[in-house]
Amino acid sequence: MALLEIDNLTHYFGGLRAVGDFNLRLETGELIGLIGPNGAGKTTVFNLVTGAYRATEGSIRFENEELVGKPPYLINGLGISRTFQTIRLWNEMTILDNVRAAHHGKIRYGLLEALLHLPRYREQEEEIESHAMELLRLFRLERYADEPAKNLPYGEQRRVEIVRALASRPKLLLLDEPAAGMNPREISALMDFIHWIRDEFSLTIWLIEHQMRLVMNICERIKVLDFGATIAEGTPDEIQQNPKVIEAYLGEEMEGA
Repeated sequence: MALLEIDNLTHYFGGLRAVGDFNLRLETGELIGLIGPNGAGKTTVFNLVTGAYRATEGSIRFENEELVGKPPYLINGLGISRTFQTIRLWNEMTILDNVRAAHHGKIRYGLLEALLHLPRYREQEEEIESHAMELLRLFRLERYADEPAKNLPYGEQRRVEIVRALASRPKLLLLDEPAAGMNPREISALMDFIHWIRDEFSLTIWLIEHQMRLVMNICERIKVLDFGATIAEGTPDEIQQNPKVIEAYLGEEMEGA
């Protein structure tokens, strides 16, 4: 059984088909990429998997459990977490509180226990803070724990967003353009970083990315979308040589890489 199985996934916005007949089998431990021109439907696919949108047609199964119709918080609780194209940290909150907030799905105390600061509330809040600080130390971000998110450099904010996604202890991590806004040196470091995350946390990783150097160097398999339709799937070498991909997207991107 695959970790994630997507069959005939289709989604319309009004009369416009954003994604059509999308199929995928994602095995545990894989690191795969989803590429294509702007507007190809890549982020829509991620939004469908994570419950931000409800699929018009098709099936999405995670560990054989159907996700279509489930709200995002339940999908996150099953073990799927994500980052976004644009950084979505709470800018006025500290880095520690940003990471703490990602534990909300694991909270087992009630409102009354929180209001009265009863023992179960205190114990769980201590556990959450301990885990959040452990993650920050692991990623060498503990020095920023008390800093508002807005004060961090862009690259560090990207790292914090990934840390926050990991705080819910996912099995599948979706990264939406993690290299956006990064310079070549930062992209090189990010490639090592993603591999390390996959191995350290025993994760399966699915990423959307426009930086072809990153995609071609770290992804084991790549799927290509154009106008919501899959036009190719294969290894990085196969994708780079595919005439349909070169015509629709890759030639232009590789020239700018």
